[in-house]
Amino acid sequence: MNYDLAMMALEGLAHAPLRVRAEGGEVVIEASPASFKELARLCLLLGGSGSPEDAFELQPGVHVEGDSPALRLRTV
Repeated sequence: MNYDLAMMALEGLAHAPLRVRAEGGEVVIEASPASFKELARLCLLLGGSGSPEDAFELQPGVHVEGDSPALRLRTV
């Protein structure tokens, strides 16, 4: 995985955090278009890694808004 690109995406999310909430039986992610681009970059990096141990944790107050739960992206 390209960690430099991952750090750039995480820094981008730190400037414009996502909002994550559970609503009924679904998870809702709300964000600006720029934040969705950074989330997509992280997903693409995970998809190309080929390693089941790779993961990103998006932390409340940093990558997701403070009232949002943490969001973990990981390969299986």
